[in-house]
Amino acid sequence: MARKAKIDNSILKRFYKETVERKKETRTKKLYYLVVCEGIKTEPNYFEGLKKEIPKGKLHSNNLEIGGTGKNTLSIIKETIKISKKIQMEKSIVFDEIWVVFDKDSFPDVNFNNAISKAKSYKNMRCAWSNQAFELWYLLHFQFVNTAIDRDVYKSYLEREINRVSKIEFKYEKNRPDMYDILKEYGNQLQAIKWARKLVGQYQDEDYASQNPCTFVHELVDKLINKSC
Repeated sequence: MARKAKIDNSILKRFYKETVERKKETRTKKLYYLVVCEGIKTEPNYFEGLKKEIPKGKLHSNNLEIGGTGKNTLSIIKETIKISKKIQMEKSIVFDEIWVVFDKDSFPDVNFNNAISKAKSYKNMRCAWSNQAFELWYLLHFQFVNTAIDRDVYKSYLEREINRVSKIEFKYEKNRPDMYDILKEYGNQLQAIKWARKLVGQYQDEDYASQNPCTFVHELVDKLINKSC
């Protein structure tokens, strides 16, 4: 019978220690996210509400920076770069992912398309854009919308759907601080993600301005809520 080779006990101990340390490092590593929004309050309020719902162990609150700029299309991309560099200098934070949240609204098609293309040129930047408006993401919590709707109509559709399933007298206003809570209470976030993915799957080209309705907000929401960060 062949004799089994003995492994030096010190080697085994070192291997075990390194394995445990690698697992510990993988388990405790936290990523840093920056979310910069076009709106001053509407989108930041939503993501601040979502931030409170992130499961413990997924993402510490101080690893997620959220802000509104009042900028749009190409200007918000430039402002996001400035914000990222400023935070890096002041807090010594290098963001693993930077998300820019903005809408098509009535801005020129070329500006909207160029903003998305510009963001893609940065390896750690992604866009959670909506066409036409951020409220499309809200509406997808209640119904699938695959025909173009003017952004001004989203309000009445959203009021109709929430009043249909709730006992509250709901009136939609931009900048509401409780929209995430309302959507959580009366809407279906998982269904909204599925329907948003379905919308994205309908488009094959890169003429983003013509992709109406469409939103990529679900990718950011899914990343923060369901992915290990």
